[in-house]
Amino acid sequence: MIDYVLLEEYCQNISILFIEDDESIKKETTELLKEIFTCVDVASNGEEGLDKYKEYFNINQKHYDIVLSDIKMPKIDGLELTKLIYKENPDQKIIVLSAHSETKYLLEFVNIGISYFLVKPLDYDEFIIVIFNITKEIHDQNELRNNFKAEKIVLNNILIWDKQTKQLLRNNQAIKLTKKEFLLIELLLKTIEKTHPVEEIIAILWEGDYESSADITNLKNIVSRLRKKVPELDIENVYGFGYKINIRYFE
Repeated sequence: MIDYVLLEEYCQNISILFIEDDESIKKETTELLKEIFTCVDVASNGEEGLDKYKEYFNINQKHYDIVLSDIKMPKIDGLELTKLIYKENPDQKIIVLSAHSETKYLLEFVNIGISYFLVKPLDYDEFIIVIFNITKEIHDQNELRNNFKAEKIVLNNILIWDKQTKQLLRNNQAIKLTKKEFLLIELLLKTIEKTHPVEEIIAILWEGDYESSADITNLKNIVSRLRKKVPELDIENVYGFGYKINIRYFE
């Protein structure tokens, strides 16, 4: 059951861009969104949606918290729009709105990293569950960013990164890291849950090292060894872009 008190807390100050070409669905869904969020912008097609997305960033120096987009739209469809938005912001939270007849497209969305879907016409209960989950995720990430200046970063209920001693602790015991493993973790935690491009990571890990080992294959090997050494450390590969560390608690 959804905790509506928490839902109200999570939705405070959340901005959302809604993109839909069907006028009746757009009107009805916009009214619903405005009951939940204080900042709701609307676009009628993918091209207009992309323009508003960029304009919002230029004005506010931050991206929308959530993008809710239809699939079939004129000028730029939902799949292409999603790819273009990910180029602007690989960590953008996107909800895809689809008709039952469009389920054949969903696998393509999954392959590029979309995990939130809603089916038209909207089922209110399903809609609230998705909104609760995605806003909780945003809320938790913001809490972590707000606490980033603390001396220790709690990665989960097992791991802590001690910024002062520059050690990765498992149950308060230091884990032995190689130089490149240490540099990788330190870089990925400079901004919590930010995706760092492969090129940036390679430049840092192999700075001043002119060996031929400075390439994507060896970076993947370092990540693989680190995952085996510290399986509790959630290092995510954002396909076609880079890596980030997720904060994830275990049940």
